Amino acid sequence: MANPADAPHIDMMRSQLGRARGLGAARAGSGHWWAQTVTAIALVPLSLWFVCGMIRMIGASRADVVTWLSGPLPMVLMLATIVATFHHLQLGVQVVIEDYVHQPGLRLGSLLLVKGASVLLALLCMVSVLRLAFGM
Repeated sequence: MANPADAPHIDMMRSQLGRARGLGAARAGSGHWWAQTVTAIALVPLSLWFVCGMIRMIGASRADVVTWLSGPLPMVLMLATIVATFHHLQLGVQVVIEDYVHQPGLRLGSLLLVKGASVLLALLCMVSVLRLAFGM
C-alpha cells in the first residue's frame, strides 16, 4: 500500500498559474534573469557611447583624453559602463558554471573565483578611470 506522505500535495485555493508565477526551479531564477536582461539593455547604449567616444579619441593626446573624461557626464557614463559590463559578465559566467560544473566543491570555488575576479577587475578599471579623469 502506498505511503500517504508520498502522495502529491494539491493546493485547491490557488490556480496552476498562481503556484508557478515567479517561482523557478530554485525560486530565484527570475531575479537573475531580470538582472542579466537589465544589464544587457543598459549595455547597448553604453557600448555605442563608448565606441563613439573612443573613435573620437583616435589620435588625441593624453591631455585631450583627460579633458574629455574629466567632464561629469563622460566620467559617470564610463563608470556605469564598467559596472554594467562586469556585472553582466559575472552573471553570464555564473549561468555557465551552474549549468556545466557538476561537482559541488568545484562549482562553489569557480563561482567565488568568478565573482571575486569580476569585482577586482571592475574596481581596477574604475580606479583607472578616476585617476585619468582627475589627471593623476
